[in-house]
Amino acid sequence: MNTAPDHDDCWRFASSNEGETKRLGLALGAVVTPGTVVALVGDLGAGKTRFVQAVAEALEVEGQQVNSPTFVLIQEYEGRLPVYHFDTYRLRDTDEFLELGADEMLAGDGVCFVEWADRVADVLPRDIVRVEIEITGRDDRVFHIQSTGPRSSAVVGDWQTCVTDGPTTDADQ
Repeated sequence: MNTAPDHDDCWRFASSNEGETKRLGLALGAVVTPGTVVALVGDLGAGKTRFVQAVAEALEVEGQQVNSPTFVLIQEYEGRLPVYHFDTYRLRDTDEFLELGADEMLAGDGVCFVEWADRVADVLPRDIVRVEIEITGRDDRVFHIQSTGPRSSAVVGDWQTCVTDGPTTDADQ
């Protein structure tokens, strides 16, 4: 695991295994605040859903129920905070995304995860946590994490501190 700042509101996390990816997600779940929108970008198989599963676990959502919303487009989960998990891969346009009620959820008091966020970027809030997952090897990933406003900047700062200074988990083994 390696964390390195790219600049003030962007940092990079290199993961060499699924345990490190899980640790990154658990750390976000420990610090995320109501109303946070996380825009996830990455190729098929990059680990977007696996990452959301780890965050949801930290938010006390039953782990086995979190799955990819590829065919249903949105999954809603109850936990310490409501979790809204969108997959926009199959949507034709942003209007279809908004017809799902996305605007209400994006402005709500839960945590929203939008997979394939680049496909609906023009209707996402200005203040988001952007997570781009780059596949660099069979199990290796690089997470490029950026905040775009004051709320997301606070979340990303707390998240980075939690990853850097936080306790390790069994997943790190």
